[in-house]
Amino acid sequence: MTDLQAGLVAAVSGDQRRVSDGESDRALHAADSSVHRPVRPELVVSPSSTGEVSAVLAVAHAHGVPVTPFGAGSSLEGHVIPVAGGISLDLRGLDRVARVAPDDLTAVVGAGVTRSALAAAAGPHGLFFPVDPGADATLGGMAATNAAGTTTIRYGKMRANVLALEAVLPGGSVIRTGSQAPKTSAGYDLTGLLVGSEGTLAVITELTLRLHGIPEHAAALRASFPTVEAACRVAVAAVGAGVAVTRLELLDHAAVEALNDHLGTGLPVGACLLAEAAGAAGAVGADLGLLRQLAAEEGAVEIVDERDPDARARLWQARHDVTYAMAASAPGRKEWSTDTCVPVSELPGAVAFARAELERLGLRAPILGHVGDGNVHVALFVDPDDADEVGRVAELVDRLVGDALARGGTCTGEHGIGLGKVAALEREHPDLLPLYRGLKHLFDPRGILNPGKVIRLAD
Repeated sequence: MTDLQAGLVAAVSGDQRRVSDGESDRALHAADSSVHRPVRPELVVSPSSTGEVSAVLAVAHAHGVPVTPFGAGSSLEGHVIPVAGGISLDLRGLDRVARVAPDDLTAVVGAGVTRSALAAAAGPHGLFFPVDPGADATLGGMAATNAAGTTTIRYGKMRANVLALEAVLPGGSVIRTGSQAPKTSAGYDLTGLLVGSEGTLAVITELTLRLHGIPEHAAALRASFPTVEAACRVAVAAVGAGVAVTRLELLDHAAVEALNDHLGTGLPVGACLLAEAAGAAGAVGADLGLLRQLAAEEGAVEIVDERDPDARARLWQARHDVTYAMAASAPGRKEWSTDTCVPVSELPGAVAFARAELERLGLRAPILGHVGDGNVHVALFVDPDDADEVGRVAELVDRLVGDALARGGTCTGEHGIGLGKVAALEREHPDLLPLYRGLKHLFDPRGILNPGKVIRLAD
């Protein structure tokens, strides 16, 4: 056993089983859900408390060994790939729901707690946590990437739903940001800084989260259109009219075809919008009624209400299953999902540009969108060994980023920077790079935390 391994075993309470150099453990921690090439860590370390994370980071800092935090491995931009080797720090052992406080509408959870585990703990109190990225990700990973999803239009992203954090700095110091109060104006917003920092500044170990009451009534609506342009225009009009939906999602014709072919959904051929409203029954009816009117004015070929809870669940499961339906038609390929976000008024133009570029480059992929907040995804599946195809997809991503920035948007609405969008971030915020690098050096002077992600430290 090396000195490093001995120090790490001591850091996790002397449990040698939680410091692994086994081939299977290393392979499981070499990749995420993205197209980026796997890189195996030298060691996988599995702490079970903030104290153990602190001790592990102190050992790694003393040895100058890179540390890459790992949660569920569901990220889409290579966040958890240990590109510099070293330690993969598996935080799934920090899986305790420490407290659900119904009177305060908060929960305190370990970084390894999953969305579904929090739902099980909060549900009996009539509460839920709203951020839904689709995957059953860990809440620490969701905070690290500032995750979002289908409900962002109503409840916001992770940053809006994290009140406080406990985190460990690279040298092992434990810090606590924010408070249990609903708001604070005390000092710099380090909670907001660490949410979305992708494990490059500190390792998040515990979160205090906002919870919300389960609405008394919810209903969904599906509107099918002959063209994706019509669907986009309805989304823009709905947002402009202040329709208070909790979800507003776009599926283009290719997404609908994939669902019909592989899941037998039987949706009308063409594009569709999926919407949901929640709250008092009267308000829900009024909001969906206005959306129905807007859809009819744009020539919707079918408008269907879904009020039964099971029917609504099937509708949203179909939305989340688009990626799996596409994967079924592309065996052996890897997902490469784009993630630009534009002002809602620019949505029709951004979607039209994406479709035109797909056709120009000879690529087949559906276009999806959290269109209530302008977030557009193109869900591609590629052969990583096909250099020509990879080159065309890389050109597509570059073109979509350029188009989004020209429209006043951003290179990523929710997936984060990770490995895949480092150059795009430099393109979007060249004036901020010195500040980014200064923050990285302040928090992580030896550069051991998740190296290679978010920013390049030198030109």
